[in-house]
Amino acid sequence: MPASGQPAAPKESATVILVCSHPADAWNVFLARRHSRSSFMAEAYVFPGGQIADADRDEDLRNFISMPPGFDPRAHLKDDSLSQETAQSLFVCAIRETFEETGVLIARLRDGSPLQLTSKEQNARLAAYRGELNAGRTTLSEMARRENLVFPLDLLVPYAHWITPEFLPKRFSTRFFLAALPEDQSAATDQGELTDSLWAKPEEVLRRYRGREIVLMPPTLKTLEELARYACLDDLFAGVRSRAIYPILPEPGENMIKLPHDPEYGIERYKQPSRPEEPSRILMTDGIWRTGGIWRTGGKL
Repeated sequence: MPASGQPAAPKESATVILVCSHPADAWNVFLARRHSRSSFMAEAYVFPGGQIADADRDEDLRNFISMPPGFDPRAHLKDDSLSQETAQSLFVCAIRETFEETGVLIARLRDGSPLQLTSKEQNARLAAYRGELNAGRTTLSEMARRENLVFPLDLLVPYAHWITPEFLPKRFSTRFFLAALPEDQSAATDQGELTDSLWAKPEEVLRRYRGREIVLMPPTLKTLEELARYACLDDLFAGVRSRAIYPILPEPGENMIKLPHDPEYGIERYKQPSRPEEPSRILMTDGIWRTGGIWRTGGKL
């Protein structure tokens, strides 16, 4: 916590749960490892993402954003406290960060046809744009203008909203989005903020985590356990579209954090109704995080 004794204000950010079909595993999810020198979640495997940049709020981007009739970014995020500008910027941030960190571009041609990256020349051109974006020498809107692209916000499905606990010096208000890997594209880390990466079934990622092969932080762990319930991508997207979204501000306890639906959660502003069938605590045991909770009767899960 800052020297003032007041919690740091969380910065608006976005992260993308990128998924793809797989002939043997039904479907896989993408995660990448943060650099060992990162000041936040070093070496943890995470979904790609980052905080809103000034360019994500650029008015010029309105000319390159595609939304179906009646699509309201703020309504989809289920957060009336957001301005329309910030809500739209979170979708844009998700698209930009995914492209910068993985090379995956969620976009269409302006005529509505899919972006097909089937030639070496097309891929080399986009790779150059990615480098320029990461270096701050161009913007999404400039790339869209040159390549005749639009960014379809409806391809991002809001999934969750996690807020970094108040005792930490670096805090983020992060919107999680679900998105399918576009056809003819592949993901590769930028070898900067993110180094190694993997595509795997959520169950396989969790197995590797419990075997201490990889590091996961509580929001990623909880999300992967939720994703593992879905047998196919159609079920996953259908389930996510009907999912309740509310701010999740973990409350710290002794060797654990409590989630808003925990019966003993004490931050009134964020408290949610109890759901005994769902883990409500994330506990540090034997050096790794594990989900758990308490029953209404007081017995431990």
